[in-house]
Amino acid sequence: MTNSAETHLDQIPGYPGGPLVHLPELLDEPLFWLGHLYPCVLHSEEAEELLFGADYKSAEDFHRQLSGRPDWPTFTVPVAVGRLHIVHRNLKGDAGTDYLLHHPDWDRAELLARNDGHFMGPGLSWLELTAAAGNSLPGGSTTDPDSRLLLLLPAFGDLAVPDAAAERLAAALRARTAVENPEQLAAILLEDQGPCGPTHWTTTNDGQRVNDGHYSYRNPTNNFALPTERLARVTAALAS
Repeated sequence: MTNSAETHLDQIPGYPGGPLVHLPELLDEPLFWLGHLYPCVLHSEEAEELLFGADYKSAEDFHRQLSGRPDWPTFTVPVAVGRLHIVHRNLKGDAGTDYLLHHPDWDRAELLARNDGHFMGPGLSWLELTAAAGNSLPGGSTTDPDSRLLLLLPAFGDLAVPDAAAERLAAALRARTAVENPEQLAAILLEDQGPCGPTHWTTTNDGQRVNDGHYSYRNPTNNFALPTERLARVTAALAS
């Protein structure tokens, strides 16, 4: 799983681990998406069957090879201010996927969500997710909106998804995966919304976008939430 497109990346400020490696060619591999989206179907046997279909064993082998690498595959999606980083954390005994937001002027990246045995999130509302996916900004792993949407989907949770969301997600699944019924899978994914479930997003009096998720860094009532000034810069960075 190595070719000329492989590029080692600089460390993300404040984020330990690595080395980080850029592997954009993985986004063209349907088996990659099955493993990446697996956290979204953990609590639904029907969704898991729809996602993997007859490819379960192949996806398992592919994921084992990917997670056995000595480096950490990392993808980036530019946003209004800075970049979202999606890091497949190949840490022995503590593997998972981390979703971080960083800007060069910040002293450290902000961890928005993580998918592993101790899920944290959500980190993105539907509006933030689709704005990042469709902004066409250069400089990331891909400008393809479908790939960007699926890269960020496991960090999303939102009670207020619009009626058109199911078709938007189905279109991305149809374009980037080989699932047989993307419409049905999209509907279930938007209903269950992975390990965190749907959360309610609001805007505070001082303009911060926050949610009520019990495991979210963007819920100011949690004792592990981002401080007020860092919640504010996250909101500004993700503005559409």
